[in-house]
Amino acid sequence: MNEQQYLFEHYRFNAEQRLKAFNFFVVLSMFADGGVFTAIEKGFHPIILMLLGGFVLIVSAVFWVMDVRSRQLLSLAVPGLKAMEQQLPEPARVFCRDDHGQSTFIRYTFAIRALIAGQFLCGAAVVFYGVLGLFNLL
Repeated sequence: MNEQQYLFEHYRFNAEQRLKAFNFFVVLSMFADGGVFTAIEKGFHPIILMLLGGFVLIVSAVFWVMDVRSRQLLSLAVPGLKAMEQQLPEPARVFCRDDHGQSTFIRYTFAIRALIAGQFLCGAAVVFYGVLGLFNLL
């Protein structure tokens, strides 16, 4: 395996892992949210709501950390790939071209983190709702 293959495989593997982790987060979040809505609809005890909301908070925090680490691993290969791109014609230098004109919001990172943060806020709201329900029982 030469240097180019090594860097490319490192980048490809970590990019795939990041997307797989995000897909798993979305599926797990759908089930957790379904549990929360069912618990609210059926009038479960507020402690159950607090536990479900806490689970959503933990899942969101864990996937946030995983996404940060995935980005770090991806960024390790970029300098080497950019250096290798210098041998290619200008239109083929995708990593170098990506540096120019990047939008802050039109990025996978923004979309992934916005969804994780939104899920985290929903989990916090469910915990808060459960706490309010617990105080109403007292």
